[in-house]
Amino acid sequence: MSAELLGSLRAIVGADHVLHGGDLARWELDWRKRFRGRALAVVRPASTEQVAAVVRCCAERRVPLVPQGGNTGLVGGGVPDASGTQVLLAMGRMHRVRGIDAANLSMTVEAGCVLQAVQEAAASACLLFPLSLAAEGSCTIGGNLATNAGGTQVLRYGNARELCLGLEVVTPAGEVWDGLAALRKDNTGYDLRDLYIGSEGTLGVITAATLKLHPRPAAQWTALAACDSMSRCVDLLQLARSRFGAGLTGFEVMNTLSLALVARHFPALPRPLAPSPWTVLIEFSASDAGAEAACRERFESLLQAAFEAGAITDAALAESLAQAKQLWHLRESIPLAQAEEGLNIKHDIALPVSAIPSFVDATDAQILRRFPGARLVDFGHLGDGNLHYNVQAPEGVAAADFLEREEKAVNRVVYDAVAAHGGSISAEHGIGALKRDTLPHYKPAVALGLMRAIKAALDPLDLMNPGRVL
Repeated sequence: MSAELLGSLRAIVGADHVLHGGDLARWELDWRKRFRGRALAVVRPASTEQVAAVVRCCAERRVPLVPQGGNTGLVGGGVPDASGTQVLLAMGRMHRVRGIDAANLSMTVEAGCVLQAVQEAAASACLLFPLSLAAEGSCTIGGNLATNAGGTQVLRYGNARELCLGLEVVTPAGEVWDGLAALRKDNTGYDLRDLYIGSEGTLGVITAATLKLHPRPAAQWTALAACDSMSRCVDLLQLARSRFGAGLTGFEVMNTLSLALVARHFPALPRPLAPSPWTVLIEFSASDAGAEAACRERFESLLQAAFEAGAITDAALAESLAQAKQLWHLRESIPLAQAEEGLNIKHDIALPVSAIPSFVDATDAQILRRFPGARLVDFGHLGDGNLHYNVQAPEGVAAADFLEREEKAVNRVVYDAVAAHGGSISAEHGIGALKRDTLPHYKPAVALGLMRAIKAALDPLDLMNPGRVL
């Protein structure tokens, strides 16, 4: 069957775009190098019609499909399993910007568009597509939507879900649903768009999206501030919200070790503040023309008020766009520094902001008591309640050995604490293969039953990214 299937796939997308045998590690190995699979073939379609034909071809032969964007996922959801029976659908050739409607503040792009290219296309029309994350130079908009990506500006603009007006999707039967209408109001039944966003390729293949754009800010100011506890970080957040309102576009926290790893692996990056228990990155933007001076004055007033209230102990305000980019570079370099340091136990968790200080204090103490010497690399998007609560091996201990020996026990400590504080075990990375078997311990049985019913109704043959999420 494989030879006949490969021949059919080559007839659909062209022989050069069906890869079989040889070194396929680019597609078969995930970004964290934790999941390595083996694909029956890598198929690279160039159009929605080709995707639909590939899906029909595989459905007729009961061959499972794994959609993949930029292969930057962190939960093993975009690489094939080890069976050698799954066709990997690589979406990189579908990278056209189909159109920008400035009056409607929308643009339509294909799923293989790299996020940075989407940002640049919006900027060329003097508009803003605000989704921003560390992997934006390689992740794709289809993957961003399939995982409902978050990033650094969720506080102001929302997750990928809030930035999507419509989708084009190929169903498991190979039909094309054209839901690209750029409408902000469409109350005509079930919201199919939201069903596919965050489904991680298990219900269909996203081939294009209509995205929501925003006017570009007229002025932006960025600062770092030092806090001596997570409680003080939350105090600062409340103060910033009261002063800036919707103008608060970024509020990131970084603990001592996270920035120490950046200093170790990227020593050329400037460090404007001395080490402190927590460092906060704050961004404020304004849309009024000529608002730059007033924007700076408001920011300086916030920092002064924070000093007087005891919320911060030090601060550094960027004096230029270049300096602001350097501050953001510090934050965005933390995952890269962790990768250089070695494999680590990652947790992408969401909590009510009010519960985060209690969670951090209690969980830090428990982790250090049960796993002496473990290094806590905590950072993330405090403004929207999303922490990347990561555990690195003790100094001198092989990272891979620590991961293999302690990951399950560490996960149980962290996830039990998340549940006790009313949180979620996945804020923006998804479930994929990594958390699939953990999900039933923390997701209500009724919710899982509904999810399985949806999967069975839309993909009865279980051919779309099987073994992920459920």
